[in-house]
Amino acid sequence: MARLGRIGKRLTAVLAFAAVAPALQGNSVALSFQDRVLQSHNRERAAVGVPALSWDEGLAADAAVWAERLTKVGRLVHSPDNPYDPDPQGENLWAGTKGYYGPEQMVGLWRDEKVNFQPGVFPTNSRTGELEDVGHYTQLVWRSSRRVGCAVAHGRSDDFLVCRYSEGGNVIGEVPY
Repeated sequence: MARLGRIGKRLTAVLAFAAVAPALQGNSVALSFQDRVLQSHNRERAAVGVPALSWDEGLAADAAVWAERLTKVGRLVHSPDNPYDPDPQGENLWAGTKGYYGPEQMVGLWRDEKVNFQPGVFPTNSRTGELEDVGHYTQLVWRSSRRVGCAVAHGRSDDFLVCRYSEGGNVIGEVPY
């Protein structure tokens, strides 16, 4: 009977662990697209000591409109700037094989630009001398950006992610963080 007790205790421990394992692993499958994108942004922001972003439905709606536009264009093109907008949105774009990438991998591509980042005043933050090698990363961690909204649209063969930020980053003469 004592042996059965040990087996029962082990079984109980295994079942208890199985019940909490998804939470311990950061079960991203159960989280919404919005939560996954926001967490991906905020993990990197926390790593460099800037405040977390909050989700903004208005920015997400703007992002959705532009993402749909990109499915028709079939390639990445930034939305045109409005020279009369006193508070322009920042924008990050991503495209990849339809249905193959999750939000973490999409945002991860921008985060991966960090290898080319060097501290300093924007736009001299690229070790390669090319702003394109760090511009998505700097927008991701821009210290004065406080809100984000993102959307994915599905084209014929590609998915397009658009994230909009307020306040927009990548301001010439400022320090990203």
